[in-house]
Amino acid sequence: MGLVVDLHPVPEARATLTHANCVVSTPLGYRPLHLDLHVPAGDGPFPVVLWIHGGGWMSGSRVWTVDDRFHERLVARGYAVADVDYRLALEATYPAQQADIDAAIRWLRHHAAALRIDPGRFAALGESAGGQLAAIAGLAGAGDTAIQAVILWYGPADLANRPNPDDPFTNLALLLGGPLSERTGLARLASPTHHIHPDGPPFQLVHGTADEIVPFAEAVGFAEALRAQGVRCDVLPVEGAGHVFAGASVEVGALTEAGADFLDDVFGRSGSS
Repeated sequence: MGLVVDLHPVPEARATLTHANCVVSTPLGYRPLHLDLHVPAGDGPFPVVLWIHGGGWMSGSRVWTVDDRFHERLVARGYAVADVDYRLALEATYPAQQADIDAAIRWLRHHAAALRIDPGRFAALGESAGGQLAAIAGLAGAGDTAIQAVILWYGPADLANRPNPDDPFTNLALLLGGPLSERTGLARLASPTHHIHPDGPPFQLVHGTADEIVPFAEAVGFAEALRAQGVRCDVLPVEGAGHVFAGASVEVGALTEAGADFLDDVFGRSGSS
């Protein structure tokens, strides 16, 4: 039997990239963790959006995006974008991933002046598994890890109630270090629903109504729980779309722009200020 090789395409040049392969953390015994930063031209300081990729905590890369023009759109709107790395589930169990996100936030804020970004206007945009990490960053961050706005693209909110709780080989079981039935406390720790508090940052939830991986009803329930605590939560249903906006009747770029509109409102901006 021959070796099966998964050959990915040659990446395209990224015209918006200003700082590549920035080392933000060197956890002992693991690979260094990096981010790539895209900063608009000008003096700034610019608000920054942390892009946190999905992949079920088992795959993915900071260079993978759902919208092919994601960076161009946000940079054109006056936002810096930081593409963030984190360890996957077979590299380390939770909460290592959350520590990696915190390390990126801390590094960006420490170097904010040199990077021309605004330390008081940090947003996290996460998709799928990255949405769970973005939500926890927003709800649990404080001080040098604080996040002022969160956008979730079809991210799970309650990991303590997932299918197949006794299966030790689900993505979630591998993330938690054991089957969900034996890791309920850790699952709650990793669940945005269990971190809601009145001082949480504003949220925008963008979710396909036909999503069978993370049901739309989960986003609705999370939104209701946030609002019950007085936290702003805007819900943008994507009619007929499945997970990763599959089958959406709207272009994904329009959803990126909707996120920028939300952030403009939260940060009191007028397009590029």
